[in-house]
Amino acid sequence: MSSTITYTVSGMSCGHCEKSVSEEVSTLPGVLDVAADAKAGTVTISSRSPLDEAAVRAAIDEAGYELVGPAA
Repeated sequence: MSSTITYTVSGMSCGHCEKSVSEEVSTLPGVLDVAADAKAGTVTISSRSPLDEAAVRAAIDEAGYELVGPAA
């Protein structure tokens, strides 16, 4: 069963930002697809099973941005 969740991310402002976040998050085990949207300030992650939010936070932090939390 796959899982898809959208998080709010602060600090992204361009395509390079989207690429950095996408590359880091896609290294997490089980991730199938990542779609970062700088304009909306979100990243949508599809994975084989629900991901640990701390792992997602660490990956986004590694890319230089901040995970605010699940998008409303």
